[in-house]
Amino acid sequence: MIDLIQIYTGDITLLKVDAIVNAANSSLLGGGGVDGAIHRAAGRELLAECRTLQGCDAKITKGYHLPAKFVIHTVGPVWHGGNHGEEELLKSCYRRSLEVGEANGCRSIAFPAISTGIYGYPKEKAAKAAVEAMKEYFAEHQESVIEDVILVSFDAGTEQLYLELL
Repeated sequence: MIDLIQIYTGDITLLKVDAIVNAANSSLLGGGGVDGAIHRAAGRELLAECRTLQGCDAKITKGYHLPAKFVIHTVGPVWHGGNHGEEELLKSCYRRSLEVGEANGCRSIAFPAISTGIYGYPKEKAAKAAVEAMKEYFAEHQESVIEDVILVSFDAGTEQLYLELL
């Protein structure tokens, strides 16, 4: 399972994969950080499709002008000190995104560091939760069609955290 997880430091909107995961806000209508970058790169068609979605556990849209075929939108938890179920909510974002990708035939999925921007989730704890969620998912889904998972870091510090965990 560890063999299928790769680390990439850079811009998630440049990756040619089946799906990239968008760390969306609850409106799904774009915002700052990775969410805004994905919406800008995909074009206004993405915003139009997102307006048709109701709520967000993990929802998939076309990639439009992105190299990725699809965007999987998930809303990560806001960090409130770690005693409000944040870890399980974050792990659920990763698991549900993998489930949605799998259900749509995605063989390669790239994930940003969900909730580590404006939502304030500590990067060390978020990286650990991400890797644990993926290990759990692939232990339960050994016949998965997913062949490649890319953990995308925007900085060397996050990259180092992923390297240490893998």
